Amino acid sequence: MQLIRFRAAGGVPRVGVLDGGEVSGLPGIGAMADLLALPATAVRELCTGQAAGDPPFEPVRFDPASLLAPLDGQTEVWAAGVTYERSRHARVQESADSADIYERVYDAPRPELFFKSAAWRVAGPGAPVSVRADSAVNVPEPELAAVLNSAGEPVGYTICNDLSSRSIEGENPLYLPQAKIYLGGCAAGPWIRPAWEVPDPYDLTIDMTISRDGSAAWTGQASTRGLRRTVAELARFLFREDEFPAGVLLSTGTSLVPDLPFTLRAGDEIRIAISGVGELVNRVVQGKAALAGGATPA
Repeated sequence: MQLIRFRAAGGVPRVGVLDGGEVSGLPGIGAMADLLALPATAVRELCTGQAAGDPPFEPVRFDPASLLAPLDGQTEVWAAGVTYERSRHARVQESADSADIYERVYDAPRPELFFKSAAWRVAGPGAPVSVRADSAVNVPEPELAAVLNSAGEPVGYTICNDLSSRSIEGENPLYLPQAKIYLGGCAAGPWIRPAWEVPDPYDLTIDMTISRDGSAAWTGQASTRGLRRTVAELARFLFREDEFPAGVLLSTGTSLVPDLPFTLRAGDEIRIAISGVGELVNRVVQGKAALAGGATPA
């Protein structure tokens, strides 16, 4: 089962359950943010048809090409940094003058958490992603993302591509927002795999292939077994002094980072697969002008 957002006839975004190749609408749910406002038990009951008194599922005509990023409304994307050994080494490598900062974050009681994107900026499956035109070195960061409801409970998992400018962040850690937060700098999808169907989120395989001119320019594989911090720990810090009435997509960090001086180029295809979750594919453009006037489709 997958929870999806898709563009229905007439161009209207809808929310549904994809199960066995068939899509059904969720009664009373007009947006994914509505679903994430509910308790986790209510989400499961609604999606599995167990909610008492609800009308039966409504069959919906669906084209896989109509999939959208699985978040909307006021749902935000936040991300964790330096949660894998590989990520720590990469940050130290690119930030010679401030390498000790990343060493301390990796071992510290408090995790690194940062705002990544508003829902309207997030690219869905098949949509273009961008690298900054003012950055020399740009990389994708394939990550398992926990989809948390308004109470901080995990209701599912998806894939997040936390694109990053290594050259900007490496110049000065205070430039992290510019390295991470920009139009086209985040992709998520292709859907949400319900938490009750992911037995162990710390035993998933992550594969990434970057294709260029018809062949693989970079490939890598990792496992969430290397994740240093649990989803519950990251969620606890995120919700400690903040609220997310429409839920939040919390990306848990990356363990696949191409070695310097590799950088993405316009025309590259990024393919990220996480076992038990799905596969997210996006093509790279350079600069916000290449995104044809602004926001990715909502």
